[in-house]
Amino acid sequence: MTPAEILSDEIADAAQELRAKDEPFAFATIVRTAGATAAKPGAKALLSADGTMLHGWLGGGCTRGAVKRAALEALQSGTPQLVSVAPEDLLAEKGVTPGDEVDGTRFARNGCPSRGTIDIFIEPCIPMPHLAVIGASPVAQALSNLAPQFHWSVTTQTAPSDATQTTSNRKRVVVIATQGQGDLDALISAVTSNASHIAFVGSTRKFASLAEKLREKGIPQKAIDAVKAPAGLDIGAVTPEEIALSILAELIQVRRRAIKRDAHV
Repeated sequence: MTPAEILSDEIADAAQELRAKDEPFAFATIVRTAGATAAKPGAKALLSADGTMLHGWLGGGCTRGAVKRAALEALQSGTPQLVSVAPEDLLAEKGVTPGDEVDGTRFARNGCPSRGTIDIFIEPCIPMPHLAVIGASPVAQALSNLAPQFHWSVTTQTAPSDATQTTSNRKRVVVIATQGQGDLDALISAVTSNASHIAFVGSTRKFASLAEKLREKGIPQKAIDAVKAPAGLDIGAVTPEEIALSILAELIQVRRRAIKRDAHV
């Protein structure tokens, strides 16, 4: 077995451990070099959520800062990054300065004596967001079946439980589709959890009645106002499958907006 094969196994095992913990990470791969460089195309590394290199090797310290910045950007935006680390005079010849992005490539300065150029591809691996569906209604069943096709990790429960709580690093949303079977208890469980988004399947009038009961139980108005009711985008949905589709469309919208917001923090 070659050293490269051993290294690949180490990276694969470490990545699997991070996945099991629902921790984000990134792969970095050298895709091109020019001039004198210590590392060559195909060299890989595994980076943690804070950009620290956990396993692998990409050469000396010349690329470390650029790779870390690119990894953080990739993990925040959910978008792969291509960074080209080159000597300053070569960047000047190209008419770019460190930090510029041209045609999808971000440029960084290589201050090492080797004066080589290294192009590195950064691929983020972000845990799938968690969708907790409460209820046994046809809408709950349809949503639970549809969501995994759009990269949601789904748990279903017919009644409120501690499943609405999580200590993982995944974004988590709760959809209450109890439709008359334990609505209030489900809402209390959801609004007192650490969910990033809560949606209630039911009419505006029905939720207004439940909101009053929540206030009577001491639930803060801010938490009540955060519940999206009725759940889903207004697409004229009628059947359980259509309603589930409208809810999922809204959840995708919420997720994408959060990614864009985090990328600009």
